[in-house]
Amino acid sequence: MLMEILRSAQLFARRFGIDVMPYKPGSHPIARRQRLIKHHRIDTVLDVGANTGQFGLELRRQFGYRGRIVSFEPLGAAYAKLERAARGDVDWQVLQMGLGDMPGTQTIHVAGNSESSSILAMLKLHEESAPHSRYIGEETIRIETLDAMFDKTCGSARNIYLKVDTQGYEAQVLRGAARSLERIDTIQLEMSLAPLYAGQALFDDLYADLRSKGYMLVGVENNFGNAQTGQLLQIDGIFRRELAAQS
Repeated sequence: MLMEILRSAQLFARRFGIDVMPYKPGSHPIARRQRLIKHHRIDTVLDVGANTGQFGLELRRQFGYRGRIVSFEPLGAAYAKLERAARGDVDWQVLQMGLGDMPGTQTIHVAGNSESSSILAMLKLHEESAPHSRYIGEETIRIETLDAMFDKTCGSARNIYLKVDTQGYEAQVLRGAARSLERIDTIQLEMSLAPLYAGQALFDDLYADLRSKGYMLVGVENNFGNAQTGQLLQIDGIFRRELAAQS
């Protein structure tokens, strides 16, 4: 009876672009990630490409996560909103900078929707799939490496969750974290299945790189696709270091 009610609710909600599904760790992606964070006793989350704080707020409000969050966001307008989101939360540190493979300054292209902003040029497929994300300006930003910032931000952290959402710049972030990864067992990485930004590393290369470092894929979440064609363009892959994943 309950399943019939649920199916009826699903069919009705989908007419309005809303889905209803069981919130179970075995089938629901957010419930699965919530269980993973709890099961592995994550005490520090590194939120790279934080934008206005969406990921941190999700951790606090939906997951009930009370550990440390360190958010990195280079864009001025987005950082101002991130700072407001974290205000009053003593365990949420925010830093106005981007992460990459070498320190310095870079020009970032500012997207109309802010969250699609990237150091890399946006390609036609991305613009066609999300016209509101087209670039509308540029900004000069500070770049550091995670290796340079790790001791300052992680200190005595034991179980670290690294989330990287940098719009095609993920490979550079990982290269700048070569030493830091020795202490990071869990990584959530935005991965493109088709070229969306010029010169970006795609899923195959990012997956192979993390496998070579001893990580295995333990979770996949849909991220972004073309609503007209149904093509899935980006996913979030969640990886655990192989020995850690067996514990």
